[in-house]
Amino acid sequence: MKKWEEKKMINIKEDEKLSVMNHSCAHLLAQAVKHLYPKALFWVGPVIEEGFYYDIDLGDESINDEDLARIEKEMKKIAKDGKRIVREEISKEEALERFKNDPYKIDLISRMDENDTVISCYTQGDFTDLCRGPHLESVKELKYFKLLKVSGAYWKGDSNNKMLQRIYGICFDNENSLSEYLAFLEEAKKRDHKKLGKELDLFMMSEYGPGFPFFLNNGMILRNQLENFWYEEHTKEGYEFVKTPIMLNKELWELSGHWFNYRENMYTSEIDDKVFAIKPMNCPGGMLVYKNSLHSYKDLPLRIGELGQVHRHEASGALNGLFRVRTFTQDDAHIFMREDQIEEEVIRLINFIDRMYSIFGLTYDIELSTRPEEKYIGSIEIWNKSEKALEEACHRAGHDCKINPGDGAFYGPKLDFHIKDSLGRVWQCGTIQLDMNLPERFDLTYISSDGSKKRPVMLHRVIYGSIERFIGILIEHYAGAFPLWLSPVQVNIIPVNNELHMNYCNEIKNLLEENNIRVKVDARDEKLGYKMRESQIKKIPITLIIGDNEVNKKQISYRKYGNQETYTCEIDEFISEISKCLKDKKYNI
Repeated sequence: MKKWEEKKMINIKEDEKLSVMNHSCAHLLAQAVKHLYPKALFWVGPVIEEGFYYDIDLGDESINDEDLARIEKEMKKIAKDGKRIVREEISKEEALERFKNDPYKIDLISRMDENDTVISCYTQGDFTDLCRGPHLESVKELKYFKLLKVSGAYWKGDSNNKMLQRIYGICFDNENSLSEYLAFLEEAKKRDHKKLGKELDLFMMSEYGPGFPFFLNNGMILRNQLENFWYEEHTKEGYEFVKTPIMLNKELWELSGHWFNYRENMYTSEIDDKVFAIKPMNCPGGMLVYKNSLHSYKDLPLRIGELGQVHRHEASGALNGLFRVRTFTQDDAHIFMREDQIEEEVIRLINFIDRMYSIFGLTYDIELSTRPEEKYIGSIEIWNKSEKALEEACHRAGHDCKINPGDGAFYGPKLDFHIKDSLGRVWQCGTIQLDMNLPERFDLTYISSDGSKKRPVMLHRVIYGSIERFIGILIEHYAGAFPLWLSPVQVNIIPVNNELHMNYCNEIKNLLEENNIRVKVDARDEKLGYKMRESQIKKIPITLIIGDNEVNKKQISYRKYGNQETYTCEIDEFISEISKCLKDKKYNI
């Protein structure tokens, strides 16, 4: 295990000692900035999972990444001076007077609860800031820190407000921990899906469509493999498949509740003097599909899957490669069932999701997100019943679930699956949402065993979550070196001499293609070493090198990605090994 791998799971907020240290370091950062930029004003500097940040108003000045070293130098100078960090409690009136020339602190003080008659401040040397604490005893304890980056952030997160500068940093209690964490960050940087997506010709972005990704040929091959795998596994699980329209009438969205609860994220248009919305979710279309036919209790559970493209308006500042886009494909399914089937169906789903993720080498944790405090539909009784059903099913499936209070969808509670990639980073992908509300709103029914009409219960669920985002995660998870079954090009054939060896290369290519192996021949007039390096850069799993020996003996020689050892075998043996690897979805031969 590399040293940086030991740092991957650290959550600064969950470590009390590191949390206090990072919060104190945020104040140290602010003090250093004040020294170097006397006109600077400060908004908030919280601890986050990855360290800390501080939002700063520098007026007409600005800070870039090159300035961080200078700020760090000043921070070290202040820390070496070793001033004590002193807590002081003052009244709200005193606070308003002390910070009267700072509009950001005045705003914070003014919005404090009326019961907060005492306000705490922390002072270190010539710097004082509002803060609840706690802090370290002295700045001299802050020795092992690093400023990581600077970005923009709107005051209070509102795009109508002024853009502030946000400086990120991290602090540890020893040098080794800091070094290992920085090594981890460097490894993560190498895996950046935006960088690798360009290098591997997977996808592109254009200024003509911010947040709307273009998938290139290699990216489409990867995408098609993921979709084919999805269809194959869902067919085994007894799913039916549909495709619902991308745009539907406003009245449908009013009926579903999305118009009143999600309107700000929806794109709209007019057709024949009526308002339509491009779907941000596939659910209402799924309701109409169910309602199209009569259903008996014998038909349930009814599992209906859809790879449905949706559109959601995201702020331009939030867009991030494939991780945050304005259009994406959800691997949706809507499962309709009787109440007595809920537990068994959820257990079945958890096991299904587990099997899907295991193919990619992804582990996960589960969270139960409960009723929001505001903007929810349905009775509290139904919500409580739904939450209990999900929790019990999760436990019966052999999993613990952490309670995430108030984070459920507006129509029901959910189980969220937080996957962990090869660097230990956590991504929320899969979800199982229990919905006893939309079937009521859409008046969905089935004929029970006694001939009466009853209301089905419904599950919304995704596994990939978003195909686009899942591809981004996989790019970084594998560092672009995809397992053989996913790789856009599985075998690259390089002739030692184009004139002498090309015919045999093409023979091999034809044989591989006949066995559904994705292959290309590098026929460029370039040196062998150059072509070999290119094959490694493109992270192609297997590279064949064909020279005189291979032609004369009718064999092949190959190297695996990241391996300098050369293997020689018969072509039939090679095809057999690859075919078995592809069937089993193993990483490589």
